[in-house]
Amino acid sequence: MHWEIKYHPLAAEELERLDGSVRKIVLKGIQKVSINPKPQNEGGYGKSLGNKDGNNLTGLLKIKFRDIGILVVYTLIENEKKQQMYILVISSRADNEVYNLSAKRK
Repeated sequence: MHWEIKYHPLAAEELERLDGSVRKIVLKGIQKVSINPKPQNEGGYGKSLGNKDGNNLTGLLKIKFRDIGILVVYTLIENEKKQQMYILVISSRADNEVYNLSAKRK
């Protein structure tokens, strides 16, 4: 069962700004991870973030697209009614700006 995927409004804009071929790769990766987006230590695909560049990102997870230089940061919303994978940031991995954006949108 896939988790429901929701986007922060700014993350949705970031997705739309991507080149078509890059967007397709990112969407395919997000869909794959949505099967089990929990952290790897819980048997999922997600990679946990901790403290990055002075930002406390505990509880956030990432999907790294090495070949295209994109990083997707998300959090999980889980309760008895829903299981959501909430995408916070879709950005270039080139600098640490992605971590600053994640901290602001957390």
